[in-house]
Amino acid sequence: MSSAPRDQAAILWFSELGIEDVPLVGGKNASLGEMYRALRPQGIRIPNGFAITAAAYHRFIEEAGVTETLCHILKGLDTQDIADLQARGRRARQAILDARLPSDLQTDILEAYGRLAEEGEKGPLDVAVRSSATAEDLPDASFAGQQETYLNVQGAAALLESVKRCFASLYTDRAISYRVDKGFLELKIGLSVCVQRMVRSDLAAAGVMFSIDTETGFENAVLINASYGLGENVVAGSVNPDEFYVFKPTLKEGYRPILRKQLGTKEQKLIYDQGGGRMTRNIPVPVEDRQKFSIGEDDILTLARWAIAIESYYTKKRGMPSPMDMEWGKDGRTGELFILQARPETVHSRRRLDDIETYRLTSDTRWAPLVTGRSVGSRIAHGRIRVIHSVQELPLFQEGEILVADRTDPDWEPSMKKAAAIVTNRGGRTCHAAIISRELGVPAVVGTEQGTAVLQDGMDVTVSCAEGDVGFVYPGLLSFEVERTTLSAVPKPSTSIMMNVGNPDEAFRLSFIPNDGVGLARQEFIITNSIKVHPKALIDYDTIKDSETRAAIDQLTIGYSDKAEFFVERLAEGVAMIAAAFYPKDVIIRMSDFKSNEYANLVGGHPYEPVEENPMIGFRGASRYYDPRYKEAFALECRAMHRVREDMGLSNLKIMIPFCRTVEEGRKVLEVMAENGLERGQNGLEVYVMCEIPSNVILAQDFAQIFDGFSIGSNDLTQLILGVDRDSEVVAHIFDERNPAVMQSIARVIHDVKAAGRKIGICGQAPSDYPEFASFLVDSGIDSISLNPDVVVKTMLQLSKRAGLRAP
Repeated sequence: MSSAPRDQAAILWFSELGIEDVPLVGGKNASLGEMYRALRPQGIRIPNGFAITAAAYHRFIEEAGVTETLCHILKGLDTQDIADLQARGRRARQAILDARLPSDLQTDILEAYGRLAEEGEKGPLDVAVRSSATAEDLPDASFAGQQETYLNVQGAAALLESVKRCFASLYTDRAISYRVDKGFLELKIGLSVCVQRMVRSDLAAAGVMFSIDTETGFENAVLINASYGLGENVVAGSVNPDEFYVFKPTLKEGYRPILRKQLGTKEQKLIYDQGGGRMTRNIPVPVEDRQKFSIGEDDILTLARWAIAIESYYTKKRGMPSPMDMEWGKDGRTGELFILQARPETVHSRRRLDDIETYRLTSDTRWAPLVTGRSVGSRIAHGRIRVIHSVQELPLFQEGEILVADRTDPDWEPSMKKAAAIVTNRGGRTCHAAIISRELGVPAVVGTEQGTAVLQDGMDVTVSCAEGDVGFVYPGLLSFEVERTTLSAVPKPSTSIMMNVGNPDEAFRLSFIPNDGVGLARQEFIITNSIKVHPKALIDYDTIKDSETRAAIDQLTIGYSDKAEFFVERLAEGVAMIAAAFYPKDVIIRMSDFKSNEYANLVGGHPYEPVEENPMIGFRGASRYYDPRYKEAFALECRAMHRVREDMGLSNLKIMIPFCRTVEEGRKVLEVMAENGLERGQNGLEVYVMCEIPSNVILAQDFAQIFDGFSIGSNDLTQLILGVDRDSEVVAHIFDERNPAVMQSIARVIHDVKAAGRKIGICGQAPSDYPEFASFLVDSGIDSISLNPDVVVKTMLQLSKRAGLRAP
């Protein structure tokens, strides 16, 4: 082998390389060398290999006379002219492929290949041959995917051909365009080649992982994608992989915090080709394997631990936070996991909620509104009307349209996520459409009475909820502006400001809003969107005779032989995502509070639910939990919460019991919870009660003897004090949390609860809608106010200004 100076060496082994060697061997090789030397001793497996250096590449194209050819081909290149770019790229690659590798370089490569082969089993050594550009994987530029990779390369001839093809891939169309756009001088960029032992993941699974959530920039989660076969399918996006989230802080403490497991379709897998002239080929994955996760929980947790270790190492090495993007594989012969490469995470945005938005109409021309109603949220949106009369019409709904309906139901939510705005005939501020629109961050105008009659398909309209209590639907696409307030300028009020959160998918993003935790996390959203089946139907699955119900359950529970476990796992995952997002701050989860008619609408639900004239004050909340008709189902809820706290280590989760009519009823619920592993006080478990019934106010000190805290539900409390059905648009005008009877009751219960030495907050709608109501609560001495995310900063500013506070 050549004895040239190190900076001129053709071959450098991983054991000789470190991150400082990017100019010599590119980011991929330098990172592999760094990990091989520093992290392999910690138990992180890195397949051995060597780098063919950039010096070898430059010598090759110089001695072969390719340099001048490349200069001529690329002179005057305009990357915006796609046809010209393609033609030049093709000529540049062919020039390299036509050239011959120097004889001594060939010798060096084959000698290293032979040495690598001696480390393993007898027979031809299969290696991965990967490109490693000398400007790639820098913290501010990633060349990942710009050049080529060749897998299952066996034998001298195939290796030398693959190396040359890697050299030529420095001039793929995408690579040329990327370098020009990034301002790198073409011929200054060299290419190193990584020759690495293959991991036989073609017999098992492989994928990618990130030590950060790529969508939100949430830093406390590891995201893992996995699929059967070699990992190139996942890297290239050729399959829909399994997806897993793992929570870093409690994983470090020894817990098993897999926050989410999402089954991918995994239609095909990349395997070694046995003859036929190709190195790899895709084959279909059998249906039974597609319906299973490609790796088990132990593998998921091991990979997450490695991701943490790799990120921690590079953070210390660089002296700055270094989220990492990694590729991994599992060897199907030995069952061992390996890290195949790691680089700084640079491609995905790390969005932060650094400001708050205030919407304002600016259009000079504003016609009379077509309809008006109660405004929800404070945003403005415009788009084209789509009137939906029934669930059967929902497939017609398109992204960015304005959803207009008589009212909405939970099974509409997937389509509601596509809406630019929502308009309904019926409902008040606490109806389904209002709640969901807040969680989605879209404006809604509810209770218009005549929305479906006046608004017609295809109309262009503007929905404005930025003008106070009244929401307006104007004809035409009106102009508006958005004013942003920097969050760093928001002072912290003395009263704790928490958030109401229902959608686990939004939890990581919402965690960036200034907050003191979650005052209300609702199970209903998770059950409706992720589970969809009545828990009793899952428990009784084996005895269900209705074929349609069984088919629907089978479709929803693919991969679960234990149908009840499907409910427990999905509910635990949804709650865990929220608890993890705000960890270690308090997250108060309200146990299920569907009404009987809402439970009946879940798959298989009708046989288990009574038909009630007024479900709003019927079989709901605490009354269900100890009743023989639901007690088994409540046990599943308890198992899920126990899993979040005890198995995942998210002890910041507190439990809240809704609609608890009597103290005795509260005791019964606590007994059932204890029977199912949720004993108040054990491992710091606190149990709260909703204060939403007049009896909760009148007997507050008695309830305080058995519960750790109270959360005022102003919606139901107002309904029951004023005798107003809050779902009735006929008497909706009477429903007002600012009524003196309601406010006096709230002031009284705050006083009595604090006198009993317990905590009390509010999670109802009133402080989100009315700034003066939030001020009243502070004056009454409330401990915390839990608000809808869209008004948290606005309320903080208002309360701080009122108290004369300044930004930190």
